[in-house]
Amino acid sequence: MSICEGILQVMEEQAASQQFKRVKSVWLEIGPLAGVELDALRFGFDVVTRDSLADGARLEIIEMPGTAWCLACSKSVPIRQRFDACPECGSFQLQITGGDELRIKELEVD
Repeated sequence: MSICEGILQVMEEQAASQQFKRVKSVWLEIGPLAGVELDALRFGFDVVTRDSLADGARLEIIEMPGTAWCLACSKSVPIRQRFDACPECGSFQLQITGGDELRIKELEVD
């Protein structure tokens, strides 16, 4: 719920600065390493935005891939969760380079 409240707060701030009255759609980029349960986010979004400028807004989720740099084999590799082993060499010396994002990519407004 706190993530949804933060998203609503950003939308309210943007509405004040950009002078729009209603949010029709929200696109979020979320990676598998962000620690967000997507079904809970969808439910929380509907609850938190009720009777707000985003009441009834469509929530679109863009799932971003998880990626890491393997220090052992010097390759960029895909990962699904933190502490995965390198799919190339089996090393656990990975530095996350993508997939931990949670950001508003776009708003459709009136």
